[in-house]
Amino acid sequence: MSEALHAREKGGGRETLVLLHGFGGLSMDWYDIQPDLARDARVLAYDLPGHARSLDHPAAGSASGMAKAILADLDARGISRVHVAGFSMGGAVATLMALRAPDRVASLTLLAPGGFGPDISEERLKNLASPETTDGLRDAMNAMCAPGFEMPTKNVAVYAAMQSVPGQREKLAEIAGKIAKEGRQGEIPRASLPGLAMPVTVVWGTEDPVLSYAQSQGLPPSFHFVSVPGVGHMLLEEARKTVIQAIRTTMRRAK
Repeated sequence: MSEALHAREKGGGRETLVLLHGFGGLSMDWYDIQPDLARDARVLAYDLPGHARSLDHPAAGSASGMAKAILADLDARGISRVHVAGFSMGGAVATLMALRAPDRVASLTLLAPGGFGPDISEERLKNLASPETTDGLRDAMNAMCAPGFEMPTKNVAVYAAMQSVPGQREKLAEIAGKIAKEGRQGEIPRASLPGLAMPVTVVWGTEDPVLSYAQSQGLPPSFHFVSVPGVGHMLLEEARKTVIQAIRTTMRRAK
């Protein structure tokens, strides 16, 4: 299988920002966020292994393997140090990148990150991975949001197009089975987090139905925490301005 990783690149400058989407998503999840951040830096929005244009990458399903794959891709691009922002599963990958190569991660912005506790909505992940219809996909995406929030039609269309690619739904179902088992997910050891010396910001919606807001408790004192009242899991759409501000502020703290 191919080991190529796809990244959508915008902007330029001395600093590089890496954006990592969540399970079932793709680089286009950052479409309305990336241009704003690209005013200040070179911004790479990745398709994580097993997703979209990185569908056939062998690291699919393992957050640790994905972290290694991103670091290797940055090596291939000649990029030694980056800021990283990760959403959900991408947040787990971003954290593991920082733990594996702390000298290479200048700052870390974690948006409802995976791996910060055992609880996860296995049902919502599986519904997102294998909807029977486009309406079912829309329902699955809305079920990840706070009550009353509707995912934009353009986002649903992008996901539907991705899932129409041969092998994509099967791969997502496989990844979902590795992430969540009997309503539990793998955890990043909490004892490892205080060792992260770079600026770290964690953003979490109080109404998150996928990864419980309670998992934001007990973070290291050095972490900056942003609570987003009334917002669900889909922070990139539900709290876009908060996300942009959090990433930009965290990057500035690294200077």
